[in-house]
Amino acid sequence: MTTLYPASHGRPSPGLVPAARPPGPAAQVPPAWGWKIPFAGRAAHVTPAPEYQGTSTQVCGLYPYVAGSGTPVAGTPVGRHQLWGEVVCLDPVAWLRAGLVTNPGEFILGQPGTGKSTLVKRQITGAVATGTRAIILGDTKPDYSLLAEHLGGQVIRIGRGLDRINPLDTGPLGAALRRMSGPDAQALRWEVRSRRLSLLMALCTLVRESRITNAEEVILGRAIDLLDERSRPGGQPTVTDVLAVIEEGPDILRAAARAGTPAAFRDQVAGLVFTLDLLTTGSLAGVFDQPTSRPIDLDAPAVSVDISRVGAAGDKLLTAAMLCVWSYGFAMVDAAAALADQQITPRRSYLAVMDELWRALRGAPGLVEHADALTRLNRAKGMGSIMVTHSLADLDALPSPEDRAKARGFVERSAIVVMGGLPPRELARVHEITPLTGPEQELVASWSAPDSWQPGARHPGRGKYLIKTGQRLGIPVELSLVGAEYALYDTDQAIRGGGAQ
Repeated sequence: MTTLYPASHGRPSPGLVPAARPPGPAAQVPPAWGWKIPFAGRAAHVTPAPEYQGTSTQVCGLYPYVAGSGTPVAGTPVGRHQLWGEVVCLDPVAWLRAGLVTNPGEFILGQPGTGKSTLVKRQITGAVATGTRAIILGDTKPDYSLLAEHLGGQVIRIGRGLDRINPLDTGPLGAALRRMSGPDAQALRWEVRSRRLSLLMALCTLVRESRITNAEEVILGRAIDLLDERSRPGGQPTVTDVLAVIEEGPDILRAAARAGTPAAFRDQVAGLVFTLDLLTTGSLAGVFDQPTSRPIDLDAPAVSVDISRVGAAGDKLLTAAMLCVWSYGFAMVDAAAALADQQITPRRSYLAVMDELWRALRGAPGLVEHADALTRLNRAKGMGSIMVTHSLADLDALPSPEDRAKARGFVERSAIVVMGGLPPRELARVHEITPLTGPEQELVASWSAPDSWQPGARHPGRGKYLIKTGQRLGIPVELSLVGAEYALYDTDQAIRGGGAQ
């Protein structure tokens, strides 16, 4: 639908004498309401122009229009529209509040080197400036730690000889639980148990490279309950404690396993014991088998959990680290929401970044289900999320058809899809989830490969993105760095020997 304003509404009315132009070289263009002198046609009130509407078919002869339909002004400025230069703003939380989208999920796709992390960092900077707390759940390179420190946030470095995360540590949820009472506290207590059990099952699945059985799940749940009863207030069981209590084989665990004798119980839990032992002595040893050494600061404006040292030890350890970090980070958001519901603390909004998504999901069958359960209710928690990966083909490489279908759900549930440079074949796959017009596909494909072999030639897609929301036409935007961003957002310093460009 197009709105037209006729030019004839400004014709002089009959009976008016044309005004003489005031003398002087500075009075060549009259002000909006005319010159304020006698007989100059001064208007005390300007009537708005009539408005007409017509379909695109009726007014197609007027295309192209001199101005676009406008760009979003809610959120962080991320660049200018590539066609008419308007400033484009982007923030999943701000867009949800403004009613522009139905959920605060953002999914970013793009080839390496097109500036995906730069776009994310710009959004993090804007979010922190407006009071939203940013949490980077697993910085694998690291790309975001320097920015988090610059913003006055917290950086936790996970690895052997560095900081540790206890997978069974309730963290912020446990702290919130100690400040609550009544039915809400009981509901949160069950949530804490569910999270502990879910993460422990995910880690066992990762080590075993197959799902654990129903009987083993029941035994793990009973073991966690027993350790909770035995621990002192505020105490946190570890994986080592779970292994010890299962090897001990108390009556409550034998009853849960439906084992009549200690020997029958040992036979039934033999596989589970070896799996837990691998968590404490195998390739994951030294990172997840001891108490958390540095808890997340709930009051920090930004938190980056750096797991780059873990990545050097192999994909299995990296996947375990990402799962633990995701669970710990989302527990932080849930704790803040629970305290706000009780009016104990003010309500806060969060922006969670999950970069290198595919590396955490491909570790073993069933891990996608764990990530899906963590991220599904972001809107109710007042949290926006940004997921980043290179290609949908990364998700297609997951172990099972069920995992691949659930992984596609991450994209389908994201109200905002941002594309950097992508080849035509990849765009055809994206089109199956997010409708793309032919010109949109051609535009994004033109950013995917340099057209020159000359050293130092700028990648054609660097800093260029297409923002898609639902059935709306995409917004092509180009981001330009300013000031300290050149150093803070630079991800190529190691390749160039540390020099920022």
